[in-house]
Amino acid sequence: MGSSPTNRQARIKALTGLTSLVIAAAGFAAAPAQANQPSDEFAGPSHPYRHGVVPAKGAAGAGSKRTANLKFGGGVDGIGVTTGAPKVYLIFWGSQWGSQGTDANGYTTLSGDPKGVGVRAQQLFKGLGTNGETWSGVMSQYCDGVATGTTTCASTADHVGYPTGGALAGVWVDGSTAAPGQATGNQLAAEAVKAAGHFGNTTAASNRNAQYVVLSPTGTHPDGFNTSGGQFCAWHDWNGDTTLSGGAAPSSYGDVAFTNDPYVTDMGPSCGQNYVNTGNAGLLDGVTMVFGHEYAETITDQNPAGGWTDSTGSENADKCAWKGTGGVGGSQNVTFATGSFAMQGTWSNDYNGGAGGCQISHPVIP
Repeated sequence: MGSSPTNRQARIKALTGLTSLVIAAAGFAAAPAQANQPSDEFAGPSHPYRHGVVPAKGAAGAGSKRTANLKFGGGVDGIGVTTGAPKVYLIFWGSQWGSQGTDANGYTTLSGDPKGVGVRAQQLFKGLGTNGETWSGVMSQYCDGVATGTTTCASTADHVGYPTGGALAGVWVDGSTAAPGQATGNQLAAEAVKAAGHFGNTTAASNRNAQYVVLSPTGTHPDGFNTSGGQFCAWHDWNGDTTLSGGAAPSSYGDVAFTNDPYVTDMGPSCGQNYVNTGNAGLLDGVTMVFGHEYAETITDQNPAGGWTDSTGSENADKCAWKGTGGVGGSQNVTFATGSFAMQGTWSNDYNGGAGGCQISHPVIP
């Protein structure tokens, strides 16, 4: 199903081994001066199914990633980008999340969530598409159904949908069993397929604009996260990818897009803690930056790599991660109706006269 492993691997740039880099935490600055200096690229292990991987902050290594525009990959199973309003389903996987409650704002709380990652994730996805935010506008320039290799989209094309009124479509705490200590890619995909069934999305049409964010509890290592073989923060894929560790996870529900979002605060500053904001205000910076990174890449490359990637296989958020703070394309606070969130910029093909570059804001293209 979809393109062959060989074709997929040709689109994915091999990443180098991890080299440590100490980057000082810094407060948000709206001015171009950047307290967190760019590390052109970051290091981490390469696996063909780790699309849009956010490796832990590491050594500089591929500045060319910020010079080449994205090209349309032709789609996989006829799917390139999310063309309708994006729907995000959060799955808290495993009994380790503990007992469930509800706070004063209606968010699901969990006794096994010591850093409050779950509530922050709900606030983020509920806030997308509110307060007139234009962070999502950067992604709206990309489209589906154009010729393979295209770098621009006509106004009449099917553009990436804007999450008007919020992207959060559902929350499920799957405490039926404990989450694996080291889940494979196949197990993560299977959990996403299980969630699709839980939410009643049992047809290809109901999953066409959906993504399932599989959040693993603290202390676990999904796909080797926070181990010597998994110095990354997150990645995304779809259930039919035959290169997944453990193999594809077939579904009768159509193609299911999912994200492996580990408990990123377990890696502290290596996954963005205090990257934008200092002190307690920045303890969850990495949560919103990393989760936003994968969301942005899923809606522009829903069935990897049939959507928008550059010649090295990098997706829109890959090209702008760990770029520094402030300015036109650096990480900074973005205000939604649900609060202020540290977010990273993403790649914009039409910026700088079509030369491309990172932007934190862009007019929304209907």
